[in-house]
Amino acid sequence: MRWPAEVGKMDRMKLILKPVQARQGVQWVVQALKVFGRQPLGLAGLFGTFLFLALVLMLVPVIGGVVVLAAVPLLGLVMMMGTAAVVRGQRALPGLYLAPFRTDAVRRSRLMVLCAAYGALSLLVLLVSDAIDGGKLNELQELMAAGRDDARTREDLKRLLADPQLLGGLYARVGLTALISIPFWHAPALVWWGQQSAAQALFSSTLAIWRSKGAFVSFVAAWVSLLGVSGLGLGLVLQALGLSGLMGALAMPLGLTLSVVFYASLYFMFVQTFGTGEAGSERTDEDAPDEISPPA
Repeated sequence: MRWPAEVGKMDRMKLILKPVQARQGVQWVVQALKVFGRQPLGLAGLFGTFLFLALVLMLVPVIGGVVVLAAVPLLGLVMMMGTAAVVRGQRALPGLYLAPFRTDAVRRSRLMVLCAAYGALSLLVLLVSDAIDGGKLNELQELMAAGRDDARTREDLKRLLADPQLLGGLYARVGLTALISIPFWHAPALVWWGQQSAAQALFSSTLAIWRSKGAFVSFVAAWVSLLGVSGLGLGLVLQALGLSGLMGALAMPLGLTLSVVFYASLYFMFVQTFGTGEAGSERTDEDAPDEISPPA
């Protein structure tokens, strides 16, 4: 099986941490939307392949769910590979998922260490959050999944939504997930293209997020705005057409599409932060970049 040539094109390249202006956070989202428009089916198919494999793994009790959590860093890396392929005018193929397992043993083992660490930390976040909310979120999800609309269900929903434990658990999930995401944000790409060790990649990713915090904040703000405008726009259009009942059916495809665009934006964020020489990563003469050093 073959995959696009960019899989190993940036091997052993020396990466440098570049100065990033705050406005670039919005540009990353715009660039991702443009590249998605060039090959929507290819990128969506790449993301859909992961979802299909995740659904299969979830059939395996306990272990399957843990493996899916641990595979999230690989999803981000493969989506970046697919985006790089589209930028070069190539096709984003599902065979890219085999690349991390067919690379050299050192790089493969480093990626597996990242995956294991991310899976363990994600599982810890879930356990801590469940302990905080006392299982209230699971109870809420079960009620919503049942789809019943009777007096008892409405009363149970009202009770759960008013429970401070539920809110505390939600805050814990969001806060702890955001916290562990920072060191893993660029780490798989730094291992893959920068040949860094797992520890150095986690350090470099954290340093990069801190150094480009203005751009990162504008990146997050752009995504919050895009999500809000997309949902509101879809609702208004359907209401104008008298098709409000389709909102639930169309919300999922919209969410999946935006998820694909989000993962595509990670590629532009990486190449413009670390200056790999890829599209959109040209070096400027302002503020000489700092070389990335490993942690002490």
